[in-house]
Amino acid sequence: MTAMPILKMGNPKLREKARPIELPIPHEIRDLVEVMKESMAAAGGVGLAAPQIGISKQLVIFSVPEARMKQEDGNDALGIDQTVLINPVIEPLSNEQVKGWEGCLSVPGLRGLVPRYTHIRYSGYDLDGNKMTREAKGFHARVVQHECDHLTGILYLERMTDMTELVYESEMKTYMENYGLNND
Repeated sequence: MTAMPILKMGNPKLREKARPIELPIPHEIRDLVEVMKESMAAAGGVGLAAPQIGISKQLVIFSVPEARMKQEDGNDALGIDQTVLINPVIEPLSNEQVKGWEGCLSVPGLRGLVPRYTHIRYSGYDLDGNKMTREAKGFHARVVQHECDHLTGILYLERMTDMTELVYESEMKTYMENYGLNND
């Protein structure tokens, strides 16, 4: 398999609502997942939605190394194993939302503070067609919400409530110092 280029903000395919994947899971979805894994790894991301490589399917993948989870959620956090989520549904389990820094492979070079639910349940199907349901908090919940937004044509910038909290990655350190924030 070979990596596909990541579509960038402005490409109309990123604005489309992705189509559900039929059950049982067609075999070609396995090939698509392999291409997505290669594409995500090549781009250095923690998650990827099929629309980001131009495929209008309700499919996301994500994995977060333990070191990144500890950085985001503290020393007790565990990593997120490679997850394939087909036809996902998200249910907030709390009304609490917290702003956190997000970037996106489709919006390279920028970071923004985005409010997201802190506790969710998500469900869908794995690659073998098994129904899965998980609860997620913190960064795990943020990643799932971010990736699933791509399936409805939403980029994280549209979730932002204050555009002064959008910065170039190259200016993050200066921004954080200027506003007395910690960039850990």
